[in-house]
Amino acid sequence: MNKGITMYMRKHANAIFFVMIFMVAAAFLVKGVPAFAAEGAADAAEYTPKFYATFWSIVPSIVAISLALITKEVYSSLFIGIAVGALLYSDFSFEGTVLGIFNYGVISEGKEVGIISVLTSPGNVGILIFLVILGSIVALMNKAGGSKAFGEWAAVHIKTKVGAELATIFLGCLIFIDDYFNCLTVGSVMRPVTDKHKISRAKFAYLIDATAAPVCIIAPVSSWAAAVNGFVDGEDGLSLFVRAIPYNFYALLTILMMVLMAVLKVEFGSMAKHEYNAEHGDLFTTPDRPYAEADAATTDSKGKVIDLIIPIASLVICCVTGIVYTGGFFSGESFITAFSNSDASLGLALGSFFGILITIIIYLIRRVLSFNECMACLADGFKAMVPAILILTFAWTLKSVTDGLGAKEFVATSMQAVSGDLMGFLPAIIFLVGCFLAFATGTSWGTFGILIPIVVGVFEGVNYELMIVSISACMAGAVCGDHCSPISDTTIMASAGAQCNHVNHVSTQLPYAMMAASVSFVAYIITGLLANYHMPAILGLPLAMAMMVGVVIFLKAKHKSALNKVNN
Repeated sequence: MNKGITMYMRKHANAIFFVMIFMVAAAFLVKGVPAFAAEGAADAAEYTPKFYATFWSIVPSIVAISLALITKEVYSSLFIGIAVGALLYSDFSFEGTVLGIFNYGVISEGKEVGIISVLTSPGNVGILIFLVILGSIVALMNKAGGSKAFGEWAAVHIKTKVGAELATIFLGCLIFIDDYFNCLTVGSVMRPVTDKHKISRAKFAYLIDATAAPVCIIAPVSSWAAAVNGFVDGEDGLSLFVRAIPYNFYALLTILMMVLMAVLKVEFGSMAKHEYNAEHGDLFTTPDRPYAEADAATTDSKGKVIDLIIPIASLVICCVTGIVYTGGFFSGESFITAFSNSDASLGLALGSFFGILITIIIYLIRRVLSFNECMACLADGFKAMVPAILILTFAWTLKSVTDGLGAKEFVATSMQAVSGDLMGFLPAIIFLVGCFLAFATGTSWGTFGILIPIVVGVFEGVNYELMIVSISACMAGAVCGDHCSPISDTTIMASAGAQCNHVNHVSTQLPYAMMAASVSFVAYIITGLLANYHMPAILGLPLAMAMMVGVVIFLKAKHKSALNKVNN
């Protein structure tokens, strides 16, 4: 029955969309315009939505995520989620909903909510600039022949599918500075290699995504470490971050699981179908070919591997320099302090600008490309990134809508209500809450900002070791939810980096993420109880790793048994 409903909704997605629009319009006519839309600016600034900080505050995210997974169409799903949020925020007002979709700042002073607001946010614009420039650098490398030359080099040195997967994982772990940078850089460098060894785009997107946020959250020198450090008041944030690394089970187990599954050749869930199709020549499984423009540029036979190394090296060096520059490194701050105080968005925008400038100058000097060809690549790179930009814009807007409805406050209140008598189980509960909040809002950093102060307040001066474990659980849950969420910007970036259909990436990745999350949840129960009874909590890590190894070996045996039955 569920399958039939799903097929019906996919077939009639357009009709469902227009029916929902009709229902919204009918609600407008019945409800009318609320008082806040007609009152002066002073009254508007004090407006609080009727559904603020209630369960309804997370309904827009639930609607968007559910529709995306059911209809396999992400643009309209996100927009409907935004419309539902605006509808709830305006108390079913026509004018309030229309204004809310585009800019809540018109209605409620000081709220950065709506499409216009998120596109005028300096942080968001910085990321979009970085995205466009990175797309242009990829187009330049393709046009110059650098990507083709690297693919030919890798064909000689990377001879197996397992080697290609391990090389992708290694490169992903090596680029730990920032998750956006990780996703797009690993995607552009390794895509020719994974395509040659018949790794599906869905599996490639998973490898990119699973070495983005999970690696950044255990790297002390990263934009994520800087974000966590900024959310800890009254404590040495960097010291807490470092001490929390051994307890960040989801991140550590995800990396372990990837390596084990690559070496043992284990696949399950819908990913197995994608990998089977890739082995038979279909890397995509579904008919659409997203981001096809990025590979459309013709390559020059004069291209060499150095034509790929130069742009990537320039980008890495310039982005790291840009990040620490925004943190005051060149004004006397230490490298670590500069990372902690950095503006990653501005740093990546500055770094990518100088990275592409260096690339163009060196290509011109080496006469690999003409000036006109370089300029044409700028437009090609922009066009290739339009799908990712559109999804990011809608995802940011949906997040701003749920913020305006008080989703964070709703979760924080629910979290505090259960923090009394379950101290030993609290890390596991925090992990689940972090997963839920990050999944619903599509943001890890926002989850840190809500939960870490609560954790510090609950455990500070009571049980320091349990506080460390709980902070780790918060970070792990946030990364897990972010990893699973179709509206997460990191997940969107991974789809763009792999040039994979976004919904395919989400649906194939979800079973893998859930397996790592399940083992992590059990590990947090064990570790929380150990810390609560003042036993060595560090024992939780080897136990968690042993459980993950056991699960992967079990899946391998199950897969082998299934094959034997088919052959017999």
